Amino acid sequence: MAPSYYDSDLIDFRLLLLDSYKTMGLSEEELATILMVDHLSKQGNNFITADLLALKMTMKSKKIDACLASLLSKDLISYETYKGSMRTSLEPLRKKLYKQFQAKMEKDRANLVSAEREEVLHRLFQYFEKRLNRTLSPLENDSISNWLDDAYNEEDIKNALEDALAKNKKSFKSIDKQLRIGRTKSDIDKEGYSGIGENWNQDIERTIEIAKTKWVDDEN
Repeated sequence: MAPSYYDSDLIDFRLLLLDSYKTMGLSEEELATILMVDHLSKQGNNFITADLLALKMTMKSKKIDACLASLLSKDLISYETYKGSMRTSLEPLRKKLYKQFQAKMEKDRANLVSAEREEVLHRLFQYFEKRLNRTLSPLENDSISNWLDDAYNEEDIKNALEDALAKNKKSFKSIDKQLRIGRTKSDIDKEGYSGIGENWNQDIERTIEIAKTKWVDDEN
């Protein structure tokens, strides 16, 4: 299971708040109020009022009260009953911050994967054009992209091209067959069988022989 970012051991709430308060539309007064509420909560104060905050801040009670009301209206702070008494809680804000942080991490990760994939595609396009000594068509570019989508890695695809060329085959159909041969052999080595194709239900010995059989390709 992937770790949850809603965990104070993984990221500091205050640092995340300082980094995000502007984009959340919070003022500096609201930020200072939140940080002081968090500070007083850690000192064991459950119900934190404007008057209590005013003892620690330069803002007047009326201004602090306005900040608390604003935070309450934005659903960033709550007042709840805890063990029979009222308690001030920043839990709504924490949940929102950690949710935004996790969404940003997932977006950054997706962007990184996308950038890496584009680099791999670029290298493969150049490799194919060099080895085939011609420019690839848009359909052929799509075929290479689809192979990556099918979880073939860069080395698998290059090896399939070289295997096809060794058999004097230059069509993408031949390369695709070489990829399936490689995956079939890999599946058999790991699992004892392969799930590629509906006609691969023979016994293991027969399947291995089929996997070793040279593919007949009418295309050059």
